[in-house]
Amino acid sequence: MRRRLYFMLPDIASARAMLDELLLARIEISHMRFMARDGTLPADMPDVNILQKTDVVHGAQLGIIIGGVVGLAAGVFLTLFPLDGYTVRTAAILLVALGGALFGGWASGMNAAAVPNTRLKQFSSRIEQGQVLLIVDVPVRRVDEIEDMIAKRHPEISFGGIEPPMLAFP
Repeated sequence: MRRRLYFMLPDIASARAMLDELLLARIEISHMRFMARDGTLPADMPDVNILQKTDVVHGAQLGIIIGGVVGLAAGVFLTLFPLDGYTVRTAAILLVALGGALFGGWASGMNAAAVPNTRLKQFSSRIEQGQVLLIVDVPVRRVDEIEDMIAKRHPEISFGGIEPPMLAFP
C-alpha cells in the first residue's frame, strides 16, 4: 500500500535534483510525477497523465455507483411491472444493474475527463507562477522517512500534504 505525497518545488532545476534524490532513496520513477506549466517540463522527467490531471477516476467511480443504483431500480421496476408477454427474472435485474453501472461509469468518466482535478486545484496558482508540483507515491512505512529527508535537504520545498487513504473497495 502506498500513500501519495505532494510537494511544491520552486523551479525545474530543483525538480530535477529532487528526482535524482528520490531515485537514490530507492523510489521508482514510475511512482513519481511532475506537473509544471505547459511546455516547461523536460521530456525525460515523468509528467502527470490524464488520470492525475483530470477528475476522470472520481467521475467514473461516482458514475458506477449512480448507474448501478439506477440500473437496479430499473430492473426491479421491470420485475414489478413487466411488459406484456415478457417475464423478468432475478438474473435480468442483476444484468440491468451491471449494465447501468458500466454505462454510468463510462459516461461519467468521459464527462469528468474534461474537468481539471479538484485535488490539484490548490496548487494551480503556484504552478502558473512557475513552480513545479511533485506527486510521489511512497510505501506507508516510508512516508515519515521521505518527508524528513526532503525537509532536511531542501528547506525551500513546501510540503503540499498527503492524500487520504483510499479504500480498496469503495
